[in-house]
Amino acid sequence: MPCLNEAATIAQCVRSALDSLAACGVSGEVVVADNGSSDGSQQLATDAGARLVHVEEKGYGNALAGGIRASAGRYIVMGDADLSYDFSHAPRFIEQLRRGNDLVMGNRFTGGVARGAMPWKNRYIGNPILSGIGRILFGSEIGDFHCGLRAFSREAFERMNLTTAGMEFASEMVIKATLLHMRIAEVATTLSPDGRGRPPHLRPWRDGWRHLRFMLLYSPNWLFLYPGMLLTLAGAAMMLWLLPGPRTLIGFGLDVHTLVFSGAAMIIGIQAIAFWALSKTFAQRANLLPPGDTSGQLPGHIPFEAGATAGLLIAFVGLALSIGAVVYWGERSFGEMNPVVLLRWVIPGATLLAIGLQLVLFSFFLGILRLDLKR
Repeated sequence: MPCLNEAATIAQCVRSALDSLAACGVSGEVVVADNGSSDGSQQLATDAGARLVHVEEKGYGNALAGGIRASAGRYIVMGDADLSYDFSHAPRFIEQLRRGNDLVMGNRFTGGVARGAMPWKNRYIGNPILSGIGRILFGSEIGDFHCGLRAFSREAFERMNLTTAGMEFASEMVIKATLLHMRIAEVATTLSPDGRGRPPHLRPWRDGWRHLRFMLLYSPNWLFLYPGMLLTLAGAAMMLWLLPGPRTLIGFGLDVHTLVFSGAAMIIGIQAIAFWALSKTFAQRANLLPPGDTSGQLPGHIPFEAGATAGLLIAFVGLALSIGAVVYWGERSFGEMNPVVLLRWVIPGATLLAIGLQLVLFSFFLGILRLDLKR
């Protein structure tokens, strides 16, 4: 149990967990990972029968990870110390672990959410949306991504190699277990109103965004790669179609004005693809990706020289087109001329020049991320 000023509830939670272990004949312990409480929670926890572990590094993830590493059991059940979870349900989780599952998640929506236990925006907006996004992005079948009552084997915990320090710890566990093709089960559990009589540590909008941001970091294909490819291909196709002259599409006349937006789409698309490669590389270097994950292998193996050379070649073509526009203008004594004709040189030239230099800078930054540094 992570603990930060839980004096009102910690003793009751510890006793409930110990009673649950005794009722199902399990030899175990209750570990309270204190994250710097100043209300006497530590003494209350030990008096109730818990083993206290002090975790100096602040954060929900740090507290949980510190308690888990200090525990001695083969199986670990984790839950909050605010009376919102029913620890008498622990045998349900242990039974699924004994059946060979690596991670067992509680589902509050199938078990029952008591009146006043969860704000409406969490119950009907935040949790369903975030859980749905998680199922789409990672192919998970979990119905309640953020249930705080869950269980896992020590071996599974070590394989997951969790690294986040804050609330993202809960999402990271489900995502990595899914990516590692672990056996994941789900059991019904309940959620009761917080028993502490004070505002919870949870901040719905802030923490919801942190969970969403973390899931997107783990799925940069959807955030960066696919939109980037779509923008790049659509922009390039439109530009090639408009280069010979004005066109008509569904009754609308398209000319150099559309050509400008086509170039912008290509530039933004290339930026998005570069961000995909950078985020994949960062996730690899920060050990956010599970061992054996090959989904980010391509960015890590792009030679710096190849990327920079390709960028310089593209920039050279853009520069050549730009110089061609100046020469074309010079042949007319730099006087007045039809701007539409000149823009058909300038816009593609400027677009390719920007994309080429982007690729050069991207290659440099990718090389920096891939430097071998002592941790």
